Amino acid sequence: MSTLMPNPHRRTATIRGTATGLVAVALLSACGATVDKSAAPDRKVVVQRCGEKVEYSTPRRAVVYEGGSADKLFALGLTDHVHGYVMPPANPPVTESPWAQEYAKVEFLSDDLLNRELVVDAKADLVVAGWGSGFSDKRGITPEILDGLGIQSFMHTESCFNYPGFPERTTPFDGLYTDLERLGRIFGVEARATEVVQGLRQRVEAVKTQTTGTDRTPVFLYDSGTDQPFTAGRQVPPTDIISFAGARNIFEQLDARWTQVSWEAVVQGQPEIIVILDYGDKPAQEKINFLKTFPTTKNLPAVVNNRFFVLDYNEGISGPRNVDGLEKFAGYLRNLRP
Repeated sequence: MSTLMPNPHRRTATIRGTATGLVAVALLSACGATVDKSAAPDRKVVVQRCGEKVEYSTPRRAVVYEGGSADKLFALGLTDHVHGYVMPPANPPVTESPWAQEYAKVEFLSDDLLNRELVVDAKADLVVAGWGSGFSDKRGITPEILDGLGIQSFMHTESCFNYPGFPERTTPFDGLYTDLERLGRIFGVEARATEVVQGLRQRVEAVKTQTTGTDRTPVFLYDSGTDQPFTAGRQVPPTDIISFAGARNIFEQLDARWTQVSWEAVVQGQPEIIVILDYGDKPAQEKINFLKTFPTTKNLPAVVNNRFFVLDYNEGISGPRNVDGLEKFAGYLRNLRP
């Protein structure tokens, strides 16, 4: 997602928590998954990559781009199959991750954007990233190009809706579950993938059962931008997070991932809560200060009532920590209601 960005008491004000909800998953992954004996180097399996059926052999030197990609493999206990990670500055420090110990076991490759030279130099046999946020026609690193180099690739399903030639459309959380299941097949750890997905689904359903009859409070997600705000459309996890918690993203009808809108549209939506996406190169408090002083936004209901919720970057991009973000935001909403 960072490639798309212009640069990406009573707790009714800012809230931020640690990723406690994933502790059980993180502890499981620290033990590592047992790869099936059939998952030998010559093992082949056909799995969808967006809307395209692709044959994969079991990867041994995966390169992952951003926290969401790494988290998915670490959650499946696949640390031994990860060679290294690429982590642009927008991502929070990996030491704050539930899988910090797993990050320490693999190589930090770059804090730049994903590029072809990097993965070739790393002798990668699989690259995991999103379409448009990792893979890019403009930067010359696409699944098609990597296919020609003999390097396998896997794309986050939530990013597939506008993938040229082979689009695939799903809701963001369903995309997360699909990714874990597909990666489980690629690496021969289907049972582990089923276990992880079931655990995440149960946590999501537990939140949903507490939101029946809620009033769909209007919410604006503020990523960045001053001339024009950058926000979340319907194709990215924050829209599901907001909806499952019982509120409503005022831009949930935009058929986009991370996109620019107008300040006039924000004002028209009259958000009662503003979700701030927090990442390394632009702290949340700076964004809150801007919204409180910017003439166009300072009189919004959310700003007047000081209702800001901070969503961690890795809770907002596709990955297991989406469920942490959901649980925290749902708790925040419950605290606001009588």
